[in-house]
Order: sequence, then C-alpha cells, then structure tokens
Amino acid sequence: MGRPITGLQASSYAGLIPPTPGWLWAAAYAYYDGKIGASRQVPLTGGGTSLGLEGQFQLLSFTGLYIWKTEPSSWNYASMVTLPFANGHLSVDARIGRFSGSVHDSNTGLFDMAFAPVIASHHFSETQHVSVSLYVYAPTGEYKEGKLANLTLHNWTYSPTVGYTQLFQNESLEWSSTAAVDVYTKDYATDYQNGAVFRIDSLLIKRFPSGWGIGAVGGWIEQIEDDTGPTADALNGFKGRSFALGPTGTFKKTWEGGQVEFSFRWLHEFDVKNRLKGNPAMLTASLSL
Repeated sequence: MGRPITGLQASSYAGLIPPTPGWLWAAAYAYYDGKIGASRQVPLTGGGTSLGLEGQFQLLSFTGLYIWKTEPSSWNYASMVTLPFANGHLSVDARIGRFSGSVHDSNTGLFDMAFAPVIASHHFSETQHVSVSLYVYAPTGEYKEGKLANLTLHNWTYSPTVGYTQLFQNESLEWSSTAAVDVYTKDYATDYQNGAVFRIDSLLIKRFPSGWGIGAVGGWIEQIEDDTGPTADALNGFKGRSFALGPTGTFKKTWEGGQVEFSFRWLHEFDVKNRLKGNPAMLTASLSL
C-alpha cells in the first residue's frame, strides 16, 4: 500500500498557517478495505511474495501542530507531529501446482510516526497561500521478518511537500491541494528498495453560514521509479498507480477564542495498478483554541 492512501492526504487550508501562535489539534480515523487480484504477485513487507492480497486497515491518528510566534509578515511557521495507531487484517492466497491455500494475519498497535520540523507558509494575499515542508516518517511500528501483518513499512520516508490554498466568494469557497514526492530508504531486512512516489491530493469545499460545508476530494498516486532488489526485479519493478474521487462534507462550530471542525470523506479508487484497490473513507476532527 505504501505511505499514502489515495485522496486521504488532502487537507483543508493546506497552504495556510495562520498568524496566531499556539497549538492546533486533530484526530483522524481512516478505514480502507482493498485487494489485488490473485493474478498478480505482490511483494510483502515481511519478505517474499504472495499471489494476490486482500487487506482491511483501520488507522487512528492524533496530530499536534504548533504555530510559532513571529513578527507580522507575509510568512508564518509551524511544526507538526503525528502519533498513529493501526489495525490491519490481511489475507493472501498461495497456489503451488494442484495445491492452494489461504493465510490470514492481523495486528494492532503503533504505526509509523510522522513529523515535520518546519512548515513555512507564505501569504500572497488574504485569499492565496502556499506552504512548503519536509515530512519525515519513522519506522516506529512493530516489525517481524516473515510476518504478514506488519504495522510498519520498515523504512524511513522523506516527503518534500508543497500545499496551496485559494479562497473565493468571501472565503466561503476553498480550493486546497497538496503535492509531494515520497522518497524511501532501503529495507535491509528484505533487501527491498521502494521507488520514489509522486502524489497530489485536492479538495474543493463550499461552506455555508449554518456551519455546514459540502464538496469533492480527489487524489492521484504515481510511482516515478521502479522498486529494486531481488524480489522487485523479479516483478519488473512493481511500479504502482492509482486515482480516486469522492464527496466530502464538513461542519464547523466557532466560539470566542476557538473553533472545532468535523469532516468526512469517501472515495472510489480507479485505474489502479500494482496497488490495493478499494474505497477509502476518513473522519477527522480539528480543534483550535
């Protein structure tokens, strides 16, 4: 599956770090049920390959973002850390000659943490904003060689990222996009090197005075390098690709000194190659005080 799930990286106000210093908090729950047909050989994090794979994943993450205190200017800065927990259930089919069988495995625990030491946001105007950052994913999840359901990619990942936000109609209509390239280190336990992956996620939301908002969200993942290593070479590089589109809805409640916003999205993946294919969904809640 890799680091990203198609369309789930899109976030409201991706290019905008507000000028008010302090903490922003967010919690997110994501559910994904996807599969690759048994006609494809699939490399496994624990080593080896399977004929097809089906996985159900639940991810609960908690994020803290601290906005730095700065003098009034066209730039603002923040730092971020995400603590994720995951539950994964995987099933694979193996066929050797006349014999076939299924293997199932599940696991629950800490997933790979992510942090961004510096997120810099530039304000071209009150309605046009861009951010630049480097996100780092650490292999903090449990790993056992030969295990099917590992809650880690067992490598470090570095993701230079650009976010953009454009506001229209007195800031009631928002278009935000996030583009990044994920660069993976080698997994020495399995001698597997993931190729770099380009991804872009975008959302369009119309918010109403009642606090409700509706819109659409989409994502595109395109692997730009072959995977390498003995297993990857046998699979001709196992380059992956996927697209996804779907609806999103939000509700915001504000009060003096703070606000909370809830959002939900559901996406349908299509034109998928060498990746799990399914319908990811996510519920988030963000709080600022």
